[in-house]
Amino acid sequence: MTEAAAVAAESLAGSKARAARTVLGQVVLPGEELLLPEQEDVEGPGNAGERPLRLNAGVRSRVRVVCGPGLRRCGDRLLVTKCGRLRHKEASGGSGGGGGGVYWVDSQQKRYVPVKGDHVIGIVTAKSGDIFKVDVGGSEPASLSYLAFEGATKRNRPNVQVGDLIYGQFVVANKDMEPEMVCIDSCGRANGMGVIGQDGLLFKVTLGLIRKFCAPRPTPGK
Repeated sequence: MTEAAAVAAESLAGSKARAARTVLGQVVLPGEELLLPEQEDVEGPGNAGERPLRLNAGVRSRVRVVCGPGLRRCGDRLLVTKCGRLRHKEASGGSGGGGGGVYWVDSQQKRYVPVKGDHVIGIVTAKSGDIFKVDVGGSEPASLSYLAFEGATKRNRPNVQVGDLIYGQFVVANKDMEPEMVCIDSCGRANGMGVIGQDGLLFKVTLGLIRKFCAPRPTPGK
């Protein structure tokens, strides 16, 4: 195992930025730099990998890219921060070839890392003023305002008690701030989110199983 790690580290040290689309589903190592399709087009087909990823390289690149767990933006670069398989999910309504969407590193881990836009189920553990604390399985609880529910006002407060299950999504999730949840979409509608009823059971499963459930299904006939 030590020899394999040394060989991988030596190979990484002498490598340049690689095109992300060529390593999807493959193992990436911490410290690697990735290049997206729009940067390949700017540099030319023969120069792919000559420069690190530039997420804001000119007016031509207007594709929105979200960095998930295992990836970090460092200036104009996209760096791999943990070992695992590189995954990609196209943005809603995407054409499938623009390089946008969400990139993340799929690895074996027990603790969930909140990601902006993720829909999760959590348990209300405390109430602090107008903020609920929700346990989502991360390193710290997420905050949820009482106004982050459909139709909620200062007079019409939602009936949320400690111990309730909450289904919502993250609007703030980064390493420097406390994760923040809401139970409404961009139009202010619940869209299925909110307090889950008393009926039913809650099971804890591995992150790998959850990612399999959430992975996009291949289109029949392709």
